Amino acid sequence: MSLLLPVLLALLISILSGLYFLGAFRKRRPGEPPLDRGPIPWLGHVLDFRRDTAKFLQKMQKKHGSIFTVQLAGHYLTFLMDPLSFGTVVKEAKAKLDFNKFAVQLVEKVFGYHAMENDHKVLQTSSNKHLMGDGLVVMTQAMMENLQNLMLHSVGSKKEQTAWSQDGLFNYSYNIVFRAGYLALFGNETAKEAGSLEKAKEKDRIQSEELFQEFRKYDRLFPRLAYGVLPPKEKMEAERLKRLFWDILSVQKVANKDNISGWVLDQQQVRAENGMKESMQDRYMFLLLWASQGNTGPSAFWLLLFLMKHHEAMKAVQGEVDQLLKETGQEVTSGGPLINLTRDMLLKTPILDSAVEETLRLTAAPVLTRAVMQDMKLRMADGREYSIREGDRVALFPYTAVQMDPAVHPDPDKFKYDRFLTPEGIKKTDFFKDGKKLKYYNMPWGAGVTMCPGRFFATNELKQFVFLMLTYFEFELENPDEEIPSIDVTRWGFGSMQPVRDIQFKYRLRF
Repeated sequence: MSLLLPVLLALLISILSGLYFLGAFRKRRPGEPPLDRGPIPWLGHVLDFRRDTAKFLQKMQKKHGSIFTVQLAGHYLTFLMDPLSFGTVVKEAKAKLDFNKFAVQLVEKVFGYHAMENDHKVLQTSSNKHLMGDGLVVMTQAMMENLQNLMLHSVGSKKEQTAWSQDGLFNYSYNIVFRAGYLALFGNETAKEAGSLEKAKEKDRIQSEELFQEFRKYDRLFPRLAYGVLPPKEKMEAERLKRLFWDILSVQKVANKDNISGWVLDQQQVRAENGMKESMQDRYMFLLLWASQGNTGPSAFWLLLFLMKHHEAMKAVQGEVDQLLKETGQEVTSGGPLINLTRDMLLKTPILDSAVEETLRLTAAPVLTRAVMQDMKLRMADGREYSIREGDRVALFPYTAVQMDPAVHPDPDKFKYDRFLTPEGIKKTDFFKDGKKLKYYNMPWGAGVTMCPGRFFATNELKQFVFLMLTYFEFELENPDEEIPSIDVTRWGFGSMQPVRDIQFKYRLRF
């Protein structure tokens, strides 16, 4: 008996220590946001959160108000749901709220990449140079040429002109935009190696198609990979795919291409100068591919589908496209030169711009997360102040907090192509909540230091794709009455959403 008592005490201490570690004893301190630990120690609410993030956060907001802390798989996240207060998170100093710490952990888990110091700053600097301003002129031209190769290589063929092709609209849109973007960034096959320019273009079409099919396999695994819940068989498949992309996108193989973008070359050069092994650079190239092309294709699908399902929107965008071609002296004719859509032309499409922004409002849903680096105060727009603990995380989910808020966007579930246009036909930026003007009224690209550095290039990719579809193709849904598919709720938080199913359509060249 004398021996049993110490053993029982040791066991009790171990259990209590374990429960403490699992967060079972965390209590809300005075001045902190409402705390909801969830039903399961350590896991907390993670199952409901992963099952449907938007629905879960709406439930928590209804229960606790515009700010609350929840436990998710051992982490405590404070969600701020008041868009008038977003600035307090977006503008906070890195010493208090840091994006990089969370991002570094995620890219290591998902891509096997070990970030170097100032990784995000290097990417931002290179993106400002090559994906904005004068650099964007070059990238827009590269994208145009690759879209022409993929979409218009059969222009003039009588067989291609008369024959309808059938495909899933999601598959088609994602396929074309991904492949053209990949080729614009990572380069083309050389005419010398292929034997001629036409053979090089054909090789680009074949190789990029193969790459897309493998990318889609990885893309389907991505959410569960990020959450760390892949079963063994799928985990092995994810590792196979990662190694495949590390090889295809390796520094050595990309170096043999023509027309490699300055954006990619800059990334390779900076990492080489910092002594990073080529094998790790190869991993970063896969990260760049996913970051640049993983969301644009799905967005292209939603944009084209919304236009097809809303005839007034399609008519307005088509009219703008036709007018722009007329103003630039270009005409689509049988046997004539292909149109060239430049960066400057894309600056003159306010109707299409509004349709793009409305599409992203409805279908882009990132979770913006910051690590709390020290105990701090978070001040709300209404003057309330809350204490946030070091080691926790602060998160925004703009999709439910503002993009789908009927107080900000009336009829938020409806696609209104002109929602972001003023009556004068220019970009609308005045949106209000509770009578106060909002700075953050639509956040598909994030905000602050986490705002997507490639957003201008990505927007141009979308617009160029739709522009060419409207100009060169006849297309229609197989079943015009088929409803728009729902969003796949398992992908909340990872950028542009994907549909639960594809929707069939048919298309053919006009000439």
